[in-house]
Formats: sequence, structure tokens, C-alpha cells
Amino acid sequence: MKYKNLQIEIKEGIALLTINRPEALNALNTNFFNEMDHFIAGISKDETVQVLIITGSGKAFVAGADIAEMVDKSPEEGSSFSRLGQNTFRSLEHLKIPVIGAINGFALGGGLELAMACDFRIASSKAKFGQPEVNLGMIPGYAGTQRLPRLIGLADAMYLLMTADMIGADEALRIGLVQKIFEPENLMDEVFKIAKIIQSKGPEAIKKVKYVTRTGILMDFDKACEIEAEYFGSQFKAEGEVGMRAFLEKRKPDW
Repeated sequence: MKYKNLQIEIKEGIALLTINRPEALNALNTNFFNEMDHFIAGISKDETVQVLIITGSGKAFVAGADIAEMVDKSPEEGSSFSRLGQNTFRSLEHLKIPVIGAINGFALGGGLELAMACDFRIASSKAKFGQPEVNLGMIPGYAGTQRLPRLIGLADAMYLLMTADMIGADEALRIGLVQKIFEPENLMDEVFKIAKIIQSKGPEAIKKVKYVTRTGILMDFDKACEIEAEYFGSQFKAEGEVGMRAFLEKRKPDW
């Protein structure tokens, strides 16, 4: 598939996906979701890729959904467009490998919803975040009402959802929406450093950490602990033994 909205680079086991509609501030449309679905299906089968980084071209990560495409939709078409984006971002969450959002600029509306589907977010000091849908008499459609309170707590989420306030990187860091901030010129270098740190760890352990954590957070605590114990045990006489023996022998593990 030839992509119009995405640019992909893969180097040394790290994939960089750049959303590339700078003339529309990378606004999300049906073509984007179709391309993203195709990309996710492909990368999920590529055993050579250990980490995925997602960023945007120009001055935006993603500034929202494409309003020009949405304005004439019927309620039924609107619900279908919502489900399209929800399914794409859920597929992104379900990738076995870590997904890092490199937030280089505006992450608004659907852009913030995409960022929240990443495992964590690293931001430029000039990044801006918000869910401005109520300004248009709308609500978030790509699970923003569900992911935001899970990430930052109910009250902070309700404030952002109801006021449409656009916050900067420092405030996003304070409320836990992003994990680190770097100057714009250093952002991608620093994100790649983080990706390489993750890449140096036990590859199966990283995948299982993601699965157990994402699965367990939506479950009863005791059931989630059962899953953790099961996956913890699965690393014995496997990758875990390699790592533990290397630790005892004071050497780096050979994964």
C-alpha cells in the first residue's frame, strides 16, 4: 500500500512513523485511518521491530480530526467515523511492542486521542494539548472521554473536556499526561535514546510488561495479579534465566 498520510522509517529495530499532512496540521481523516490500519497490521507481524515511535510533521503532532470531512455526516455516519478511529487506536494499543508518542507540537482533539493510545508520551517544550470538541458542540469520538480520566484522573479530565482548555507541556507533565519534556531541537534524539534503552532490555519481558499492565488495569485487582504471576513464571527457564545468570556473572545478557 502506498501511503499518502504516513511516512515510515525503520532503522536498527526502531520504527519511526510520521503523520504527514502538514498542510492540514496532520488532521485525521478516513484515508489516515485506513492507512494506519494497514501499517499496524504489517508492523505487528514484523519481528525485527522492537519499538515504534509516532510523531507529526511540521508544527503539529495532530491538530484534530478533519472537520471538513465531518461537517456533512449524518448521526449514523458520525458514529461510524467514531468507531473507525476507536478501532484503529485500540489496534495500536494492542501492538505487542512499546509505542512512544513524540509530541512535537499541537496534540488536539483526535491528536490527543492518538497520543493517549501510545504507551507513553515525550513532549517538546512547545507542545500544546487539549480536547476542544465542545467548542464545536461536539464530544471526543476516539475514546478521549475514556482514556483521559484513566490517565490523569477524573477531575483533571473533566476540566479539560468541559473547558476545552489548551495546556502546555509543563502542565501536561504535572498532571501525568506526558512523562518527559525536551527542547524541540532535541526531542527526537532524546526519544530515540529512550527507545534504545527499552530495546536493550529483555524483549519478551518488555512485551509481557505491556500486555500484563494494559490488560490488568481494566480488570479486578486479584484477577490481574493472577495474570502477573502466570507471566512472571513464564520467564523462568527462558529469557529470565538468561538475564539472572548474566547478573550473577556480572556481565550483560545476550538476549
